This record gives sequence, structure tokens and C-alpha cells, in this order.
Amino acid sequence: MGRIRVLPDQVANKIAAGEVVERPASVVKELLENSLDAGGNRFRIEIESGGRRLIRISDDGSGMLRDDAMLAFERHATSKLRDVKDLLSIATLGFRGEALPSIASVSRLLLETRAPEEETGARVEIAGGKMLRYEEAALPPGTVITVRDLFYNVPARKKFLRSEQTELAHIASLVTHYSLAHPGATFLLISGGNELLHVTTAQNLRERVFQVFGSETLDELVDLGAAERELSVPPTADQEEAAVKVFRLKGFISRPQVQKNNRNSIFIFVNGRLIRDRVILHAISSAYYNLMPHACFPFALLFLECDSEEVDVNVHPSKTEVRFRHQSFVHDFVRDTLRQKLIESRPAPAFAVNPTGAAGFSDVGPAAPGLSAPGLSPPPASPRRAASPELQRAARLPFSEFSQMIENEAAAEPPSREPQAPLAEIPPEEGHESNLPVLTLRPPPGPAPRLSFGDGSIPLAAQTTGSAPQAVSGGPRAESVTLAVPDTHIAFPAELMAPPASLSSLGDLRPLGQIHNSFIIAAGRDGLWIIDQHVAHERILFEKVLKQRAAGQVEMQQLLMPMVIQLTAARQIEYARIADELQTIGFETEPFGNRTIAIKGAPAGIGPGELEKLLFEILEIAEDDFRGLSIDGVRRNIAASIACRAAIKINTRLDQNKMDWLLTALAATDFPMACPHGRPIALQYSTREILKAFHRI
Repeated sequence: MGRIRVLPDQVANKIAAGEVVERPASVVKELLENSLDAGGNRFRIEIESGGRRLIRISDDGSGMLRDDAMLAFERHATSKLRDVKDLLSIATLGFRGEALPSIASVSRLLLETRAPEEETGARVEIAGGKMLRYEEAALPPGTVITVRDLFYNVPARKKFLRSEQTELAHIASLVTHYSLAHPGATFLLISGGNELLHVTTAQNLRERVFQVFGSETLDELVDLGAAERELSVPPTADQEEAAVKVFRLKGFISRPQVQKNNRNSIFIFVNGRLIRDRVILHAISSAYYNLMPHACFPFALLFLECDSEEVDVNVHPSKTEVRFRHQSFVHDFVRDTLRQKLIESRPAPAFAVNPTGAAGFSDVGPAAPGLSAPGLSPPPASPRRAASPELQRAARLPFSEFSQMIENEAAAEPPSREPQAPLAEIPPEEGHESNLPVLTLRPPPGPAPRLSFGDGSIPLAAQTTGSAPQAVSGGPRAESVTLAVPDTHIAFPAELMAPPASLSSLGDLRPLGQIHNSFIIAAGRDGLWIIDQHVAHERILFEKVLKQRAAGQVEMQQLLMPMVIQLTAARQIEYARIADELQTIGFETEPFGNRTIAIKGAPAGIGPGELEKLLFEILEIAEDDFRGLSIDGVRRNIAASIACRAAIKINTRLDQNKMDWLLTALAATDFPMACPHGRPIALQYSTREILKAFHRI
């Protein structure tokens, strides 16, 4: 007897179900796409236990004939393809004929359907791939499919499902996406009797975005309008003339000021199909290149329409990936359209610039004039203070991380007043403005500076070719600071020649001034230090928040008036999951109607303008990290977000007392080398390197 045998249909269906049905959201996707193909305008999705116990989808579409209701559960039975040529121009969301038999093989499924041209409908019940009953029934036009006990006969697959909240979040996100793609339809998502999403018929896409995300998000978006580009395709053997293909793009994108920690806010539809495509994702990243920090992502809602022959949707079992026939053309079309709209929108110049590439955290405060990006119109020069050529040449630090920021700042007008955001844990002003000298550093030829990390220092040769700093004139307010050393070689104490052993000497540093109100220059026995005031304060607050939480003594501030914010369906699920954790870190919140919450209290030090952003940031952390991190890791990430929002921003002037306090408090932290997101806090020029650069040793 031969070794090769044909698998039974039941086994083959379960194998197909492993490809098509990954989780409850996969079932919702397949059934909802069938309802959309049926021309429905009203969709009701009911969920219980995250989709494990119940998934029911109702529509008012064309329904099925009674004979088709039985045939629909045969493998590869479909009404959307006739021959192999149809695979080259698929215009429907579903086409394989695998969804219904695959779902029915791993669940208890009930189909109730009726076509408008028939007086009665059909009711079909299947469990584990076996037909239980088929009967004629009096039903309204449309289709209702009920899926119960998903994976009841495949326990191994059931074990791989996540928590009910996680699975429900995937379903809510999916339904939200398709509601955006079909603004002319009504979507109702219910879980456990609670409405998670209810959007009615919208006149256009803009109105649907308002329904789903609210007015504040809509105000931050740029409307792409209706962009078109034609592609001339050379004639084939069957054609005499070249064909012209038209590609259309519409949707919304965010300005560079809006920065997300992940790609969860990027929605891509091709001919109405929700997809994940590397070509378009790369085009979006290229459009924002140099406009926002590395590893930060924008909000994007893109709808690409093209001839169905120009895209192959039959490359993935779940139909979430596509392949374009002319990938380079599509990439350039999307990139150029987005880039041009960003230029036309003329975003404000004071958006977050993070040269170090830390994901998703902005260092630029509310008063950050002069920070601009290539490709956008630069801000006009200040009419009251123009940068001199000497200042422009001198305003270059020997570190690539700071060079672009300093060059832009040199030509900008300084803030006319102190920022309004409170500086948490900073001693009050002494009643006078600091007259400390402003140092501008320029690297002469020589060995590279070093970045201090604990027990040693690491050369920054990959970042700069300079060495020890050289004090030069910094403009009208700058005072020249020089090193008065004779022209002969002299002996220096051995302790000055040795590299620093740790950052514990931060408490002994003497602040000399600030570079553009952003970086503290300090002198110590072991050399010259440059401290990033934002990340230094961030480290201090981060450790303080963790210690307060461990002791159950988190500082909280009561709001005079509760702040009511609107959540998406997915964020509402995440909020319900971490509501207790929010309470322990200083938030006092409570549900306030459907998809809204009221904030009555917040962690101390968070300004009103940062509160809503912080809460959304925490919900995004919960959505990503609760699935892969321990609860301790999630708490540390949340504490890092709170510290980042409450910390001093760059472009903030500090007096002598504030700088002294900041260095002393930093030296007292457990890990003063880097901020919670991994960016270095202090850069150091050792005395030995300074002397060597001046040829004194």
C-alpha cells in the first residue's frame, strides 16, 4: 500500500481553518467582508467573552438563495469567481470560498439567510464541520451568522488565544477600520450588552473620522483631497495600444507634531480592502523622513483605488497582504502625495525633533522657535535679532545628536518669556535672571570626545572628528571664557589626568551656563560636562514615581473641573483593563457615558495640556505591552511616560539654583547614566582630553 493518501475533508477543513481563522477577530473579518460584498448598509456585530463564546453578525444585504445556503459550506464554493481569468481582477473582498467551511469546522455555526426574491429563507446549523439540520424558515431579507464556542473541538488552538480583553480589542479595531472604509453604512458593535462602537451613515469620510476619533483628532489631520496619477502601461500581445491606468489616493494624515509610538494608527485600504503592505508603509515613512524622530509614526488613513488588475490580493490566506504590479510607481505616488500635502499644510515650526531616535517621546516644549525640518518652509528670521555670521559658524557642537538642533536655534528668536508649564520639583526663582555666560563650542582637530557610562567612557569617533571644546564668542550676550595656560608644558595632578570612574561626581559639578536654554554646561575636577536638562529631570522623576508607587504614596493633584475625553472602541477596552493600574499611579477616572471617561485627578506635575496626551500614551503602552511584557515592565513604561511629560522641556531657562538642584538630584538617583528610554544624560570631556587637544601633554 502506498504511503501517500488523500486527507479527509474534515481534516482538510481544519488545516484551512488554521490558515484563515487565527483568532476571533479573523472570524469577524471573514464574515464582515462577506456582508459588505452582499451590499449591506446596516451591520450589527455582537460579541461575548471576546468572541470565544459568541460572534453574531447581521446584515441587510442580498442574502442567499435556499439552494446556495447548503452549497456555501462546500470547500472553495464561491459566487465571486468563474474562471482563472477572474483571479487577475478581483473586485470583491472575499473570493476564495474558504471562510464558511473553515469557520464551521472549528465552531458551532448557525446560518439564517433569505434573498429578497424568495418568500422564505433557509436555516443551516453545523457543528465541527458536520451538518446538524437544514430547514426552511420565515426570515427577513439579509443574513445572520452566529458562531458559538470557537475552537471547542481544537483545544490546542484555544490555548493560544489571549485574554478576553485582548481578543475584544482586536475585534473592535477591525470593526473600526471597516467603518472608516464604508462611511455610507451603519456599524454597531456590542459586547456583553455594552455598545463599543455605534456609527450611523455619514455623508463623507471627514464626517466618519469625526464620528470615530472626535473633533480634536480631526483638527490635527491634513485632508489629502483627491489625488490622481496616471500610469502608461506598454501594450501586450493582446493589445495594440498602450493602456493608461489611473491611481487615486484620498484620506487623512497627521502633521509631524502628532507622533505615535507604533503603527497602530496607520490604516491602509486598497480598493476598500484593509491591508498591511510594506511598500505603502515605506512610502509613508519616506514622506515623513526628517520631519519627525526616527521610530515615531504618524496617524494615516489612506484609501488607494486602482484598476483591480494592478493589484494581486491572492498572496495571503487571510487576504491581508497584496502585491502591486508596479510597486515603484505606487510607492512614489503615495510618498510624493503625502510629502506635498505636508508642505502645503505648512505645519508650525515648533514640532518635536528628537535626533537620538528615541521612539515616541517629544523633548520640545511649547516654546521652541526655530526648529524646522528639511522639505518644509523654514520659519522667518527674527526681525529683532538676526544671527551674526560669527554666531552661525560658532554654533556647532561636536556631536551629531545636537548639531541640527543648535544650528536651527542659533538663527531663531529666543523665548520672550518663561514657559507656562509648571516645573515639577524645581526650586523657585530667586527673583533675578541669571547672567551666566553662554558658551558656544567648536571642535578643533584632534581625538574624539568620550561618552561617559559608569565605569568608563566610550569614544564618539563615529559621531564627530573633533575633540576638546574651544570657547568662542557666542553673540551679544555671550562672555568669552578662556583657559589661561602658559605656553610651556606643566605638570598637572594625577587625579586630573585620570578618566572619571562614575557619574557620582555630578553632585560636585559647578554649573557655568546653558546652551540655548537646553543643555547645562558644568565644570568639575574631571573635566567639562554637558547635561541634557530634560532627560536628567526625566530620570529623577522616573525613579521618584516608581518609589512612590511601591510605597503606595503617589502624589496626585485634583482638577478643578473634570476633563472629559472621548475614546475609540479599542482604547475603551484598554482603559477597562488598566483602570486599577491608573488609580495606583495617580489618576482618578471614571466612565462618563459611552466611550468617554472623566478625569478628576492626575499625577502631580502634569500640566493640563499634557494630561490627555499622557493618558492616550498610557493606553497605547497597555495595548502593545500587556501582551508581551510582565506587569512590572508595563508599570515601568507607564512611569517613564509620566516622567517624560512632567520633566523640564528644552528651551527652558534655568537659574543657578535650579541647575545646582538638578545636578545634585541626578547624582542621587540609582542610574544617572541614561533616561528611562535609553538616551544618554551627560556627555563629558575629561581634563586629559582637553589638555591633549591643546598639546599640553
